[in-house]
Amino acid sequence: MGSSVLELNGHSLRLEDVVNVAREGRKIALDRSAVAFVERGSRMVRSWVEDGRIIYGITTGFGDLASQVIPPDKSEKLQENLLTSHACGVGEPFPEEIVRAIMLLRINSLIRGFSGISMETLSRLVDFLNIGLHPVIPCKGSVGASGDLCPLSHLAISLLGLGEVFFQGKRMKASEALRSAGLEPIALGPKEGLALNNGTAAMTGVAVMAVWEAMAVLKTADIVGAMSLEALHGVPFAFDHRTHELRPHQGQIKVAKNIRGLVSGSRILEKFGNERVQDAYSLRCIPQVHGASRDGIQYVKNVIQIEINSVTDNPLIFPAEGEAISGGNFHGQPVALAMDFFGMAMAEIGNISERRTARLVDGKLSGLPPFLVENSGINSGFMIPQYVAAALVSENKVLAHPSSVDSIPTSANQEDHVSMGMYSARKGKEILDNVKKILAIELLLAAQGLDFSSPLEPGAGTGAAYRKLREEIPYLEKDVFLHPMIDRIIKGVEDRSYLKAVEEATGELE
Repeated sequence: MGSSVLELNGHSLRLEDVVNVAREGRKIALDRSAVAFVERGSRMVRSWVEDGRIIYGITTGFGDLASQVIPPDKSEKLQENLLTSHACGVGEPFPEEIVRAIMLLRINSLIRGFSGISMETLSRLVDFLNIGLHPVIPCKGSVGASGDLCPLSHLAISLLGLGEVFFQGKRMKASEALRSAGLEPIALGPKEGLALNNGTAAMTGVAVMAVWEAMAVLKTADIVGAMSLEALHGVPFAFDHRTHELRPHQGQIKVAKNIRGLVSGSRILEKFGNERVQDAYSLRCIPQVHGASRDGIQYVKNVIQIEINSVTDNPLIFPAEGEAISGGNFHGQPVALAMDFFGMAMAEIGNISERRTARLVDGKLSGLPPFLVENSGINSGFMIPQYVAAALVSENKVLAHPSSVDSIPTSANQEDHVSMGMYSARKGKEILDNVKKILAIELLLAAQGLDFSSPLEPGAGTGAAYRKLREEIPYLEKDVFLHPMIDRIIKGVEDRSYLKAVEEATGELE
């Protein structure tokens, strides 16, 4: 997957391309026809400086200092100062795969030729990505307008040989890494610092990776929910296609279809599925709840797909018209709102999962042994995993509060409304990570619950997931150290082992 070279033109990048470059190390190249646009924009900016034109960020200061005119002989220092002063982030560094996504998105925007960057500088950023030289970017410090100034400045200063990078498995000074790679620090031309650090690439890089993971997690949630349905001897009629066709939200229809396929051939539901008229909402309304989250994530995916092929710095250079237009494409509001919605949509997947987990351990509701262990009392069984799920759900409820409704004015009130989009993206990713753990706990308990219906066989898909889990995790007759087991299941959720096992048995889920 990572072997072929991805050619960038600024228009056709897909989410899966970003993932391939970020995770699989796929190399990139610049489309030759796009290079001409970059060179044209760079020549235009240099001519403006030589002519003494007054243009924001090229021959003026930044933000509230826009009225300060900068002489042409100081233009390089202006751009360098911009990056060094703005590279002041705090917190843990982003993982290298996120940094690679950010670098790719910045390159894909700059290749459009509306940013005034030179081919020399852009090519060096391509070199960094292709040889695996990844700037250390602290995760905190962006307010999401003017884009991600702080994190992108940390990316950009590495081109100057400043700051730190990850290279060949080590964290080191950028200057040292450049020497090891046989590269020289670049010298910035007019507008180049602003082209590098002004835009939404950082928040969008986080968002891409989160959305990509979420698409698999949503399918896994259907698998796990279907296992709980069987373990709890649920009523299958709630998933009848006729019901969902009368309320034709696409996510709802897809989830109901998935559940029908997952439990197809279930001897458990065949025997017990008619014992009640209806189930509690956490079982009966899986299509409605999971489906609404799916539709929400699809909306987010559409927003992010637009953003990864957009030009988001300022001012924008229009060489054909000989104009520089100062606008606001750097404002992260589209990403901020989308990723707040992402967090809420994923939090609800965890919320309903924990409710199914709670039913599994409650003998009065489930009809199963208390806490899913035969000799309860001396054994606590699976009592406390439900506590852990509850703790994670509670965390998610706080994290799901939208950050985009907040704004703290910056730059002496010149930038008086900001998006907080980076935090929307970061906490969306944190919610997603919590949901993986919540689903792993439900998966562990649902498998234990299914054992109490033995020798009756579960459905085609649920059976495949059950068997995959039992390859590593045994049926528990008494209390054991649960932490390593839960960790193994979390890893299986993250690497899609359970999803792959199911889709091999049933075909691809919706």
